[in-house]
Amino acid sequence: MIYQGNAITVARGGNDIATLTFDLQGESVNKLSSAVIAELDEAVKAIQGESGLKGLMLTSAKEAFIVGADITEFQAMFGKGAEFLESMLHRVHGIFNAIEDLPFPTVTAINGLALGGGCEVLLTTDFRVMGDKAQIGLPETQLGLLPGWGGCVRLPRLIGADNAIEWIAGGTQNKADAALKVGAVDAVVPAAELEEAAHDILARAIAGELDFRARREEKNQPLKLNPIEQMMAFETAKGYVAGKAGPHYPAPVAAIKVIQKGAGEERTRAQAIEAKAFAKLAMTDVAFNLVGLFLNDQVVKKKGGQYEKQARPVKQAAVLGAGIMGGGIAYQSASKGTPILMKDIKDDAIELGLKEARKLFAKQVERKKLTTEQMAEKLTNIRPTLSYGDFGNVDLVVEAVVENPKVKDAVLTEVEGLVGEETILASNTSTISITRLAKNLKRPENFCGMHFFNPVHRMPLVEVIRGEKTSDAAVAATVAYARAMGKTPIVVNDCPGFLVNRVLFPYFGGFSLLMEQGADFQRVDKIMETFGWPMGPAYLLDVVGLDTAVHAGEVMAEGFPERMGSLGGETEGEGKSAIQVMFENDRLGQKNDKGFYAYEEDRKGKPKKVSDEAAIELIKGVAKETREFSDEDIIARMMVPLCLETVRCLEDDIVGSAAEADMALIYGIGFPPFRGGALRYIDAMGVDAFVTLADGLAEELGPLYAPTDKLREMAAAGEAFYPAPAQA
Repeated sequence: MIYQGNAITVARGGNDIATLTFDLQGESVNKLSSAVIAELDEAVKAIQGESGLKGLMLTSAKEAFIVGADITEFQAMFGKGAEFLESMLHRVHGIFNAIEDLPFPTVTAINGLALGGGCEVLLTTDFRVMGDKAQIGLPETQLGLLPGWGGCVRLPRLIGADNAIEWIAGGTQNKADAALKVGAVDAVVPAAELEEAAHDILARAIAGELDFRARREEKNQPLKLNPIEQMMAFETAKGYVAGKAGPHYPAPVAAIKVIQKGAGEERTRAQAIEAKAFAKLAMTDVAFNLVGLFLNDQVVKKKGGQYEKQARPVKQAAVLGAGIMGGGIAYQSASKGTPILMKDIKDDAIELGLKEARKLFAKQVERKKLTTEQMAEKLTNIRPTLSYGDFGNVDLVVEAVVENPKVKDAVLTEVEGLVGEETILASNTSTISITRLAKNLKRPENFCGMHFFNPVHRMPLVEVIRGEKTSDAAVAATVAYARAMGKTPIVVNDCPGFLVNRVLFPYFGGFSLLMEQGADFQRVDKIMETFGWPMGPAYLLDVVGLDTAVHAGEVMAEGFPERMGSLGGETEGEGKSAIQVMFENDRLGQKNDKGFYAYEEDRKGKPKKVSDEAAIELIKGVAKETREFSDEDIIARMMVPLCLETVRCLEDDIVGSAAEADMALIYGIGFPPFRGGALRYIDAMGVDAFVTLADGLAEELGPLYAPTDKLREMAAAGEAFYPAPAQA
């Protein structure tokens, strides 16, 4: 044994070949934490000190090669400043360069995932052999960063600038065949043959049949591009990527600039350029928030996994109510492998549901994600029916009928009598209390909410709602089913609107107040889109449907009369809200092609919004005054009520943690990811500054803007929703 550590061992084998194995003890995956990097340094020094070695193979004893750096260390590391980060990166470059400069050939046997720092490790070796199911990539731009351990230097020299830009700026995970095609790896073999193939390559290099020094030289030298080729490769890419990434995500374009700037330099100078750019990005709020988002996502996944361990598996599902929503749920279940019955009382509704599912599968075929045969096979997972005949074998039923408590109550009580005693019933309701819907059920412990967001196939979030009598077993089974469908479930407690709609409607309340004071809704939309929302509030209301918004507003007004009373339509002494006026003038949004905007079909047959004078005139009638608002005023009036309601949901124990609350808003309503979520947004402003801002607005605008007592206590104590990361 040449070296033995907690994560790395180096053993000398036959033919004087050393094998460096990554196997982080006590963890299911290999990650490059600062402790593992320190071990790698020791291991490489031990290899350098071993005489008579002829070759080195890097390998992993786990299912994946290395999933990347240890992201839990990032925020504490970033807190030490750019200078610290640059010197840390230079140390890592030194270790990686030492692997690259060993006096004998080197190869990596890549199994499973090799991402981020894991991919940068394998780029240091002369050759790479990849398992046929493995994937490699540099996803750092998705965290607001760029590859900082040599990825921006080595990859372009290995696969060409164009391919490297695509991989790095896109942050993609690349399958074995794609990696082989561009030259990122030298061979692809079945996983069982990996080590044998790697040894074969080393033997050929040792024998002089493969020139490992020429390979190395290529990675150490400047990129072979003349000035015109450079301009073509980089300038075109910067324009395209900037347009795609948008102004709030600087990392993809920064990565291209690093590749461009380092293209004419040898290895050391190019690495210095990369280190400086990484450190600069790491100091941005965007990187801090996107790393925080990744960590929050891990919290949500871990909780989901814990529920899943306790759950009875859902082998057969059913959905009640076909149509667009039911068809979407059926498609999602079938596409991920859980057979589903789709029941309705009308043939035409069944046909609509099947049409929706077929359309979604056909899109997968168009995108080459499925073959026609696979589509046909997956469609057989959906069984349409007009009767309850086969419901005796169903493990979980999703009720997705019209959003009306009487109709839902009738359907749920009927189906409960026709399913097994352990069958879970789940209501896809967006507003109706689960405790209320459970009142007439014989087994309320087997009932919970399962709120999908529209369109089902696109929106990652599912709210799993626990009623007063819902059992842990019902929650666990529903969470497990949502995860099996490829969704991110977040468990919340019952209240009007649950979590996401309860938080969204104060945002709409802020919008309605702006309309009353004469703001231009098109300008409000533009400002909130510039702020980072995928669409402004008026456009979002059109997509949601003004009839749906009025109904949900009434539920909120009834549930929280002091703060949200005005959301229920006309109130005593006050006029009608902009939402109410649109609804009463039969402007329902996209569903009937007119709301705050009018809608026309674009070339792809999708609704495209256009300005509509009739809507503008109607909104003028809502205004009680005309006032000028700055962009900052509009942002504050929109964001403060949404953030405060998120705080209340956390305080009321509707949601279990700040991480889950923020992820629900990002996955459910498109809260700008680079801002990290509502609670991280408050933290970024400072709780004290946020309370001061809210108090100023509450004086004029009332309880919707009033901070809670607990938030005031947090402000006074200098607390935050996310504690500062412990210094590494």
